Amino acid sequence: MTADDSLGRLDDDSYPAYTMGRAAEMLGTTQGFLRAIGEARLITPLRPEDGHRRYSRSPLRIAARARELVDHGTPIEAACRIVMLEVRLEEAQRVNAEYRRAAAEVHPRTAA
Repeated sequence: MTADDSLGRLDDDSYPAYTMGRAAEMLGTTQGFLRAIGEARLITPLRPEDGHRRYSRSPLRIAARARELVDHGTPIEAACRIVMLEVRLEEAQRVNAEYRRAAAEVHPRTAA
């Protein structure tokens, strides 16, 4: 892999670029918080050969939302459940919009 390939991966939301310590620092939280939301299966860190947890930007955005809820007094288990439902809703809305676009292409509305 070339240096250019490695730098290009930093633009990839799913590339596990951040250690647990760095991820916690970026979120302004603790490593224990990241472990807790991992145990609740809200996010799953990758574990390369060295065995250390590594995070990509995509799950860190999810973790940031959970932290926001916890900071406002929501218990961590409830915050994880809320965020899981929000993610599922967002995905369902995206799929629905795709179906609507596809249906509009197949059955375009005719002008009166």
